[in-house]
Amino acid sequence: MAVLGVVPNLPARDPAHLAAFHQAVFGTRLDHDMGWIACPGAAGPARPRLQLAWQRGSGTDRPALSIPVDDLDEALTRLRLTGAEPACGPVTEPRGIRRVHLRDPDGNLVNVAQHAD
Repeated sequence: MAVLGVVPNLPARDPAHLAAFHQAVFGTRLDHDMGWIACPGAAGPARPRLQLAWQRGSGTDRPALSIPVDDLDEALTRLRLTGAEPACGPVTEPRGIRRVHLRDPDGNLVNVAQHAD
């Protein structure tokens, strides 16, 4: 399994507005905006990006970061070898993204996702 990056998740009251701020200040471009989440990214080979999302529903728990991987099943196998189980998922979204939320030993919620090819 290869980790394809680490993406910080920031809470946002208005993801598109916050993405526009990052674009104005840092020159990022908006990779995508789905209303509840906006992802501004920087130009260049590393393509660092942010995920700006508002919390849906009544829950207050939000992943601290997202880790895209090329093989979600292997990530789940490795998680279970530690004796842990997913906090939520795995689920497959309509766009083909598969994801699972896990808790690290300090209790941080981490979103692990495999994007469709």
